[in-house]
Amino acid sequence: MSKNPKPDQIRIGVVAVEPIRLAGLKSIFDLPAEQGQPQLSPVVGPMSELLADQGLSYLVFDLLASSGGLVALESIRRLRPNLRLIVIGPEADDELVLSSIIAGARAYLDLTADPEIVRQAVNVVTSGSIWAPRRLLSKLIDRLLNIPDTALISSDPQLTGREQQVLELILLARSNREIASALGIEERTVKAYVGRLLRKTGADNRIKLSMSALNNRSLLTRDNSAPQSKARAGRKSTN
Repeated sequence: MSKNPKPDQIRIGVVAVEPIRLAGLKSIFDLPAEQGQPQLSPVVGPMSELLADQGLSYLVFDLLASSGGLVALESIRRLRPNLRLIVIGPEADDELVLSSIIAGARAYLDLTADPEIVRQAVNVVTSGSIWAPRRLLSKLIDRLLNIPDTALISSDPQLTGREQQVLELILLARSNREIASALGIEERTVKAYVGRLLRKTGADNRIKLSMSALNNRSLLTRDNSAPQSKARAGRKSTN
């Protein structure tokens, strides 16, 4: 597989223990992209090689491919904090799903997931969101709320009005595309704002960023009336 895909392609690493599962995942990602979605370019190889490939932003990881399980997920996150992980494993109880996401996974799929579900999960993750059953979201928030504030945010960052708007939409679990549509800006601009928010709060993913906001309400209460007015005016002018 070429390491220089077209600009509208996303290179996604695939690690699986069984050759038939590996071939199946690769065939799913090789399918033509749905309208409005980037084409996936699967990259198959040993874990060490994929982690060394700085061109990869996403990794599909079969839990059975490593004896380390969740520990392996945490190790991958430490080595490549910006690598978005999609976990495939045995049919799980709620605890395993929650633990996988807290350990760094952006999605958890069981081994019985059909190709359509796999593609939906990948599309959600590549758009900047998390694929998880809605019934688990409140449990996830409760779990992370028990993390001490100092583990979530180490300072009182000054956010601009636009950054606050983006943060508020992140709290509503909006994807980058949905945020861009709501604010009347480009998706790449949203990504830049999200990056700034992560740097300012010291969070390494959107979940911890959300928890930082929930634990530090001052992030959402500064005077941002002027930017909001401009955003509303901009949306009205396009109607």
